[in-house]
Amino acid sequence: MNKRILELFQEFPEAYVSGEEISRRLNVSRTAIWKHIEELRSAGYEFEAAPRKGYRLRSKPNSWQVNELLSGLKTKVLGQKIHVYGEVESTQTIAHALIASGAPEGTIVLAEAQTAGRGRMGRTWHSPAGKGIWMSLVLKPRIPVYFMPQLTLLSAVALCRSIQKVCQVDIGIKWPNDLLIKGKKVSGILLESSGEDERLKYVVAGIGISVNLKREDYPEELRNIATSLAIESGTDIPRESLVQAFLLEFEDLYALYMEKGFAPIRLLWEALSVTLKRPIRTNTPSGVIEGIADSLDDSGALTVITQAGEKIKIYSGDIELK
Repeated sequence: MNKRILELFQEFPEAYVSGEEISRRLNVSRTAIWKHIEELRSAGYEFEAAPRKGYRLRSKPNSWQVNELLSGLKTKVLGQKIHVYGEVESTQTIAHALIASGAPEGTIVLAEAQTAGRGRMGRTWHSPAGKGIWMSLVLKPRIPVYFMPQLTLLSAVALCRSIQKVCQVDIGIKWPNDLLIKGKKVSGILLESSGEDERLKYVVAGIGISVNLKREDYPEELRNIATSLAIESGTDIPRESLVQAFLLEFEDLYALYMEKGFAPIRLLWEALSVTLKRPIRTNTPSGVIEGIADSLDDSGALTVITQAGEKIKIYSGDIELK
């Protein structure tokens, strides 16, 4: 039915179509039409409703321009295999399945929308159609399992640097890998892995970037804590350009990491951090920790100095910037 409604609006581009006309043409009730219009809105279509006029289709959701993405890609490995989907539950789930079928390192999965996008700590990620980058990247690093946190920090550095280059916004990293603009979250990173004999078999890096969302695209509970690159830069951002920049930045840092280890990545992370030298608070299994975020250690853990002068290392979890 949604497809038939869209075909009807294509017959009347830029014009209003009354609910009565849609009802007559498609032989459905006015209530059913309203429900389908709302479904299309949630999928990224924008409609204007006017009393006594009906509905007008204002815009369609953007779709991935794969040829444009590939033609501007400067990487040697990352992004050379691309799988593009419309609406999926999660790109992470698809990436895991592709690996089971033999997907090589560098394979990426892109979706227009996610209905069950996964974030850290079991949270969901708001992923409306055509407004963001909902992507998973397949990696096969030959490193020990306990080095995973280092890859998480590397991902944050690559994404932060690529956003700076493409969007010219003042963005920084909150430990371990949240990207913030003016204190609001604009991106999330989730790394999932499989290991064998204490070494990684593969890693799936899930990247969610709120690119061209408007304030009204967010549910009420997120509007004061989340933002988008378009909101902060004042202009829509070409998603293909940002994916190209991120994959190239990641590939360069990944090669540096494999050659030189974590030390240069740590320095880059610290330079982009909005966490260090600030008071923080976090809940741990052993209780609440408060203190000044001091530095990263060699594993990627955050070193916190408490009021008593004690140095405590935080290896995982969320922190609150005070």
